Amino acid sequence: MEDEPGRQSSPPDRPLHGAPFPPDRLHPSLYAAEFLGTALLVGVGVSIVILMFGQDSPAERLVPGDGLRRFLTGALFGSVGTLIAISPLGKVSGAHLNPVVTLAFWLEDKLAWRDAVLYALAQFAGAVAGALLLLAWGQLGKSVSFGATVPGHGVSVWTALLGEAGVTFLLIMTIFTTAAHPRTRNFTPFTMPILFSILVWLEAPISGTGANPARSFGPALIAGLFDHQWIYFVGPSLGAIVAIGVIRLEALGLPRITVARLFHFHIP
Repeated sequence: MEDEPGRQSSPPDRPLHGAPFPPDRLHPSLYAAEFLGTALLVGVGVSIVILMFGQDSPAERLVPGDGLRRFLTGALFGSVGTLIAISPLGKVSGAHLNPVVTLAFWLEDKLAWRDAVLYALAQFAGAVAGALLLLAWGQLGKSVSFGATVPGHGVSVWTALLGEAGVTFLLIMTIFTTAAHPRTRNFTPFTMPILFSILVWLEAPISGTGANPARSFGPALIAGLFDHQWIYFVGPSLGAIVAIGVIRLEALGLPRITVARLFHFHIP
């Protein structure tokens, strides 16, 4: 129906620009996409961890050396995230798939607080749903605690905390610097396999390279591992907050994101 003469049309509803209309409007389709996307990330991505490192897994014979397996695991896990980001699910919700990515977008005023909270809840619920699928791996999954992230042998909780903060800082900096520039923003999801191959290769022996509270929470829940799990909430949150603080430094002159998406799909 056309607007009455003399009346201004209502502004568009743009939740991923931080401008929902009406301001208190909820967006169930976005939350559902985050739920499904995170479930896929955990169900498929952590299955790669189980296949690579499960006791008596064929990968141990096919891919000799823990370092190479970590590198490949990171590349494949990042590729799962890339595929979700460029899929129809990513088009709907922006494919955050990670509460601290959502936190960072909220800090940059690209999500209303209601949407940010419900994104995070959907991500945690999706991670649990995806982790339940990991039970199908049986003893192979159980041998590596269904891919739960834990501090490395002999690593203190504070070192693991710094490791989580560090890898998440690099994750957020990568997303927010590539997504902010018109020439690189469509390539943002494709940086994930490269980034995670390096991060998992170098940092996984320290903390397991969670960098995502939801990804850490789902497998930990089904494995019954609750010791030190606070590391995987506090560390990534600190890393994201520091990254946004750096991005906001005027002296650096970094470009700023315009929308809470990992892939733009030519959406203005």
